[in-house]
Amino acid sequence: MSEQANTGCVTLGLAPSFGFGDRIGLATPGHVEAMKRSGNGIEPIFPQQSIREMTRTKRTAQEVMDDALNGARQAGWTGRIGADADHLKTPADVDVTAAVGFTFFTIDPSDDVDQKADDYDEATLREKFDSARDAAPWYDSYLGKTVELPTGTKIELNEEACMRAAVKYGPAIRRALDLGDHIRQVNEAAGRDYEIELSVDETDQPTTLAEHYIIADQCLKGGMKLVSLAPRFIGELEKGVDYKGDVAALEASLNDHAAIAELLGPYKLSLHSGSDKLSMYPALARATKGRFHVKTAGTSYLEALRVVARHEEDLFRRIVRFGRERYDTDKATYHVSATNDAVPPGDDLDATRLEQVYLERWADVPQGVGFTEPGRQILHCTFGSTLTDPELGPAVHSVLEAHPDTYCEVLADHFSRHLEALAAGM
Repeated sequence: MSEQANTGCVTLGLAPSFGFGDRIGLATPGHVEAMKRSGNGIEPIFPQQSIREMTRTKRTAQEVMDDALNGARQAGWTGRIGADADHLKTPADVDVTAAVGFTFFTIDPSDDVDQKADDYDEATLREKFDSARDAAPWYDSYLGKTVELPTGTKIELNEEACMRAAVKYGPAIRRALDLGDHIRQVNEAAGRDYEIELSVDETDQPTTLAEHYIIADQCLKGGMKLVSLAPRFIGELEKGVDYKGDVAALEASLNDHAAIAELLGPYKLSLHSGSDKLSMYPALARATKGRFHVKTAGTSYLEALRVVARHEEDLFRRIVRFGRERYDTDKATYHVSATNDAVPPGDDLDATRLEQVYLERWADVPQGVGFTEPGRQILHCTFGSTLTDPELGPAVHSVLEAHPDTYCEVLADHFSRHLEALAAGM
């Protein structure tokens, strides 16, 4: 217990924060350099990994923690560091991450969400509600209430809104509270501080204001130490590319979600799949008045492949071919729209064009927006297959270890743009 308590990772509370996921274990020096250049009062989370990512890359929680903290130390970071145990679904997930000193626990109850609830007609909804009633003992306490937000928006908790919330999220709220209790017990027993983020973003439909209000209110009333909540926002938040949608409409929606967070908490609003969403960052920072968390992961892997593209072109071409072969299988758990048919195979492209098509380049992108090329999604989704391939995985590691300065610089440049876009709205 004493070893984990000395990791140096702390809780970050309501400070604006940014999560730098690292699927390889060599990215932290670049993350640190970005923070030094453009941190602007934003707190970093360097150790961040989901159980799903650890499974796909065959890394342990201890390896994730060690790689991040050693990298931060070697790069001269002396500030605070948070540590995100991401997308936890079971008590065992909590146990393995708490044991090595993670401080920020992201609960993901998406397996218990009824993804079809938004589409049920009235008769089906009532039938489903009869079955879900026991999982939503809170139903009567919200029925008929009106919540008026400082934005002027009224949340009408009418029968349909409450029934739909019960059907869609009743079991998920119960799962989240149970897992939150386990997180509390484990950390209290070890004498460590902790904080919780709740992820309800892994849904096909946006989180309504009524759903956000009920979910957060129930978690807080249940004693959860909720510091951050990730709704599913309007528009499309696909992996590896910029926000797709009307940013002005998004900001109006963000203002309402932030008002709920202020009213009930306060707690932060969290943006998952946050990589490269530059066009929406200022709106997020403005709406939340700087009370936000942004989570990125895959983009550091894509920048690793940029190093490969620039130093080992033949290896990059092999990774592109391999990624195309694996994409339709590996994309199953990801929100993406790219297809192999929509992206040139790459065999006939020169080195510069190959990088543009599969990674994009800042020189080709207007100021204030992120990357949009669909080729990025093919490489993004196939990270696990690539890194665990007996030839490609070690080859990628070898290139990064041979060219640490390149990797540090492309990451610092990449994430400085992210941090500066957020700071523009603070």
